Amino acid sequence: MSAREPWYERDSRFIAAHQQPAGLLDLGLGRGIDSHRLLRGSGLFHEDILRGATLISPEQYLRLIDNAQRLLAADDTSFLFGQRLLPGHQGAASQALAQAGNLLEALRLLGELRALLCPLLSPRLVCDERYAYLYWLDSCGAGPSLRFLLEAHMAAATALGRRLSGERLPWRFHFRHAEPRCVEQYWVHLGEDLHFGSPCDLMRLPLDCLNRPLPQAAPTAGAVSRRQARAQLESAGPAASLLDRLYDWLLAHVREAPGLERAAEAFAMSPTTFKRKLRKHATSYQEQHDRARLHVALWLQQVKGYGNEAIASYLHFHDANNFRRSFKRWTGMPPSSLRQSLCG
Repeated sequence: MSAREPWYERDSRFIAAHQQPAGLLDLGLGRGIDSHRLLRGSGLFHEDILRGATLISPEQYLRLIDNAQRLLAADDTSFLFGQRLLPGHQGAASQALAQAGNLLEALRLLGELRALLCPLLSPRLVCDERYAYLYWLDSCGAGPSLRFLLEAHMAAATALGRRLSGERLPWRFHFRHAEPRCVEQYWVHLGEDLHFGSPCDLMRLPLDCLNRPLPQAAPTAGAVSRRQARAQLESAGPAASLLDRLYDWLLAHVREAPGLERAAEAFAMSPTTFKRKLRKHATSYQEQHDRARLHVALWLQQVKGYGNEAIASYLHFHDANNFRRSFKRWTGMPPSSLRQSLCG
């Protein structure tokens, strides 16, 4: 993926307010919260949403989420919201998900159409010989709302798999945050194979679960829906965020350890402008660079079986000790402590 491809940013208006944001608004209204309080500070009024043509930015959506968390103050809000998200009511994109031939196709569509189906988080599907790994990455600088979004989107993907397959699938869940006091909500909505304090936010599923034919598959209608969804995505604007584009660029150049100046040049900006844009998304170039290198290091360690020396060589660290220090800075643990954390 080229760094010169268009992207959306935190203040880009492309999210249909009457779709996912309205679902969160309805959840609050159903619990007796006044719409003005839920929408306070977002620049939105309930009448705007009811008109059905209002587009909002990720920043406005995040403000609604922040208000909902504060006003509802319930441990299950994120999970109940997540159950409304997929397939959802995003027109042809939602229809394409519902008509997928297997779960692998559905999850690939989720990634391809993420600007329509999950604009605040980026789902990244990676497979090895045994498992599929669905990573969830922050696309717009979610800040304190990140945990809410992770809970909602993992609940959404879990519910989607159950709805399409007709059974509860054996997902394993990894979260970077510590185990919360409301872990019972995770058990109810996700399952009991939960791992907190992990290096990444991801879901893992045996690969054979993804290739099973789905009972509600509609090949002909699905092909039409996919074509319409791609046209819908093209008309809606960029298909990925600035942070998505940067992550892809960093993965493509991960063995070269590019600096800020080179990245800024690739994105046709001055280093000062590039840093300012990343600050707007509550991050920095170093944080994004470290995230990409961590993900590659974990893949090499967990899936490929590389040792510290081989990973250090692949990522062009000076030596294995230097890699171990960086790994501990990224995760809070040495590589040896995490060797079995994802695939044990």
